[in-house]
Amino acid sequence: MTQTTPPEFPGGLPPMPPPEAPRGLMARLRTYFLTGLIVAGPVAITLYLTWWFVSWVDGLVRPFLPAAYRPETFLPFSVPGVGLVIVVVALTFLGFLAANLIGRTLVDLGERLLGRMPVVRAIYRGLKQVFETLFSGNGSSFRRVGLVEFPSPGMWSIVLISQPPNSDISASLPGREEYIAVFLPCAPNPTTGFFFYVPKSKIIDIDMTAENAATLIMSAGMVQPGGGNEAQKKINALAEAAGAARADTVPPSPDPAKVE
Repeated sequence: MTQTTPPEFPGGLPPMPPPEAPRGLMARLRTYFLTGLIVAGPVAITLYLTWWFVSWVDGLVRPFLPAAYRPETFLPFSVPGVGLVIVVVALTFLGFLAANLIGRTLVDLGERLLGRMPVVRAIYRGLKQVFETLFSGNGSSFRRVGLVEFPSPGMWSIVLISQPPNSDISASLPGREEYIAVFLPCAPNPTTGFFFYVPKSKIIDIDMTAENAATLIMSAGMVQPGGGNEAQKKINALAEAAGAARADTVPPSPDPAKVE
């Protein structure tokens, strides 16, 4: 019988391996960190954007406010939000004046004055129509959400449905089908996108609010508002039904054997 001799190590003892952290602890720490990031991230970004907007409004209003009426004149520190309060009060007072006879007369006089300026006239009329549509509460623009086959057949994009074109544009559009204006927001910034006219029959109305559509677009589909997978299944079903209907309307190609 042969006897094996144990290996010799400097100092007489084998080196000890470094202690390893338990994987369960590291996994829990990672989970806690991601949870804290999910909780604090939206709150921090919201507070930052709110603070930026308040500071921006204060910077616009502060030069027009006399130094004697500024809060920092009486206090050892500045009070944020004073400009925003002044803007809200001023706009409310302006709306009160515009609601009576004298205010309407002054507004009409100002509009006639702006209507005589060649370049300012077009800018003012366009902005006025946009603001009346967005903030009047009576218009239906961008309150409906739909699907349009874009940018190629088989690919569907979410659009915000606007208004039908006027008579001049309708006369220039091909065919006799009714068209409607849509806005296709881009991800992840829904304030930019494409505006075009689409035949009304090519639009699929979906049961989704404009806010949920903006959330879906900004998250690039990662956040499914209002139902999660169920809402996505409904959208897919509508798209498949529209594709099947479009395939039925395309005439079949002739058989070469029958033609010969």
